[in-house]
Amino acid sequence: MNEVEYLLFAGFQTIGIGNSGILNEIVFWHRESQTLVLTDTAFHVDASFPWQTQLVFRIIGGDRQLEPTLLEKLASRDKERVKQSIQKVLCWDFDRVIMAHGSIIERDGKRQLQAGYEKFLSTKNLQI
Repeated sequence: MNEVEYLLFAGFQTIGIGNSGILNEIVFWHRESQTLVLTDTAFHVDASFPWQTQLVFRIIGGDRQLEPTLLEKLASRDKERVKQSIQKVLCWDFDRVIMAHGSIIERDGKRQLQAGYEKFLSTKNLQI
């Protein structure tokens, strides 16, 4: 049974730590619950976080918006591959988004993620 699909989110590269400069991000989609699970591809910090955390995310992105941060922008070495990856993710049927760092988005997650990546990639109307 294929209850969970996943995608290696391509296009990010970090400043080399050891021999590895690739930032391996995996995105998971649980079909039945229409839930997307993210690692570091996007963040969403809300008012429930300490004020210091909110301040940091206000500066780097992800404060009250589901979006990649300045760190992902710096790690984006191949924006075309990032665009291809997010377009594949947006083809999945999801509403809820759970991320490793941030607050759960219970509704309208797909639209919010699309808007965050359109802003991040400086593009309009990501094709889905």
